Amino acid sequence: MPIQRPNTVRHRTSLLQDAVAIVEQEYASDLSLDDIARRVASSRRQLQRAYAEIGHTTFRAHLTRVRMERAAQLLAYRGLTVREVARRVGYRQPAQFAKAFRRHQGTAPSAFRSDGAATRDGQALAHAA
Repeated sequence: MPIQRPNTVRHRTSLLQDAVAIVEQEYASDLSLDDIARRVASSRRQLQRAYAEIGHTTFRAHLTRVRMERAAQLLAYRGLTVREVARRVGYRQPAQFAKAFRRHQGTAPSAFRSDGAATRDGQALAHAA
């Protein structure tokens, strides 16, 4: 991989920071790479490069990670159903959420909650670091 100019690195770092801030605040809404790129005044491709080169991930992987971390925190609160947790983290279909959660955490949302994985040492875990 060629060495990037400092200005390019700074620009992509700034793009990524802006995109990350949006995802962290609005993870429950229907976000897309194109939408985020418009909002940070960039092209889709430039934002993809920022995610890949600076963040070492993809937009979709980042959004899913944020959603699954929040889901793990919400599952620790037993007052919410899995359906409610799914909706709160941006999934319209509980089955789609359960499949993504299982892929990310290695266990079903209900099992994550019931086997105590959701509350260890009194705090919600980010089970899949």
